[in-house]
Amino acid sequence: MRSFKQTVLPLAVTLLSAVDTADAFWRMPCRSRTGLARLDPLMDPGTISDHAHVIHGGGSFGMDTVPTDLQGSSCTSCEVTQDKSAYWTPSLHFQYSNGTTVIVPQVGGMLAYYLLYGDDIQAFPAGFQMIAGDKRLRNFTWPVPDPPKSSWSGDEASQAALRQKALGFNCLNYEAAAEASLYRHFLPDKDYLDANCLDGLRLELMFPACWNGVDLDSSDHRSHVAYPTAVMGGTCPEGFETQLPSLFFETIWNTYAFAGEDGQFVLSNGDPTGYGYHGDFMMGWDEDFLQSAVDTCTNLSGEIQDCPLFDIQSDDDAAQCLFDVPDVLADDNPAGPRDGLPVSVPIQSGPEYATTYPVYGASDYSSATSKASSATTTSAASSSAVVPTLSYSSATSTVTDKYGGGILAAVSSSYVPDATYTSSAAASSEAASETPTTTVTVAPTAAQTAGNIVATSWITRGNEVIEMYVQEVEVTVTATSTPTAAAKHRRHLQQHVQRREKHARR
Repeated sequence: MRSFKQTVLPLAVTLLSAVDTADAFWRMPCRSRTGLARLDPLMDPGTISDHAHVIHGGGSFGMDTVPTDLQGSSCTSCEVTQDKSAYWTPSLHFQYSNGTTVIVPQVGGMLAYYLLYGDDIQAFPAGFQMIAGDKRLRNFTWPVPDPPKSSWSGDEASQAALRQKALGFNCLNYEAAAEASLYRHFLPDKDYLDANCLDGLRLELMFPACWNGVDLDSSDHRSHVAYPTAVMGGTCPEGFETQLPSLFFETIWNTYAFAGEDGQFVLSNGDPTGYGYHGDFMMGWDEDFLQSAVDTCTNLSGEIQDCPLFDIQSDDDAAQCLFDVPDVLADDNPAGPRDGLPVSVPIQSGPEYATTYPVYGASDYSSATSKASSATTTSAASSSAVVPTLSYSSATSTVTDKYGGGILAAVSSSYVPDATYTSSAAASSEAASETPTTTVTVAPTAAQTAGNIVATSWITRGNEVIEMYVQEVEVTVTATSTPTAAAKHRRHLQQHVQRREKHARR
């Protein structure tokens, strides 16, 4: 367990600009998730998704959800009550050497950044939805690390390349220099994480910000939008001149809780490389209200409290917003411990494009109210190949590209015993060609508690930050047969928690 000095640090945001004014933004905290389930109404409407997601935002979320459903939500797990949008990404799991998996503790939920880059920014229109990333990718064919954006040309500047460069895996260690956002486009191997990422791993995802101005969606959920030339900024391509808010997802996972354990980290879609990281966005704001926020919420702090339009709820109220998990998924146990990924998802390391596979339970379920048809899947053999070594050191000290500074900022926090720490991200604007100054403060993470945590919330009162979690505990009264590997790990993890709690009281 790491130890830290008790301290209270003021809010500090580093903004960089090549001009006299910096681009505005706000950072939407969604510290609690509305659920964890094999649901994806955008990619798999009306049926069971082929992998689990962590879902934040509007409470009217399910197999058949469309944007108008979200707008009618009675609650949201985000702090601004007017934001009923849905934000979801794959969950991150740790797979022990015997195949047992548990979800990695998620730290502080999700932050969704609304970055106001460019001029004449239009709000997401009512009914709008889109994706970022490709769940089946298992390779990266461009230079590593990224060369300066000013040198991108040809295929390296294509939309296919920009989509892959919109993924980030930020190694967190608050005793070392901070890494730039979107610097590393893959999941580092476990040895690297154990040795370098003492405060966990921040998964980052940039969405396209250029729109064709006509379509609210497209058949592949991405052809109606495009990335600007530098992913996080730049010029919109021809045919996609309408500038939208630049949406950036950030989720932090306490990978260091598994330091020294034998196994590997893997995304819920069976991806141990990270190349297949992805996310979905479904618009749930009132369009006119969002346009007002885009036009007037321009305080450079990025704090939602600095926008008078926003009605802000407490974290404990936001944590009450949970969607109903369909009965067909009630026994999934996506958080684990369980044997394999939830549910029967094969691990495919690539570098070939991942194949489709049968979706457990889908043949027994069909939605009578489905608003769209789902894709057909074909069978695939499970891959047990070991993920290749994926690591390279921080480029923070050498980043000179004007967009390379990443999203850097911090939140005010206080010391919490028996906790590790994490930083928030905030917006960067177009920076001059120099290494950005990084200001990083800390906020407490979830306690390093393994086990079946089914809900997590954060409460902030003044300088005090409190984490609340609900954990399912299995109690075995008698045993007449050899326990399964998952059962053995349940007992191991419970004993591990008990030892840690005893240590914390000393």
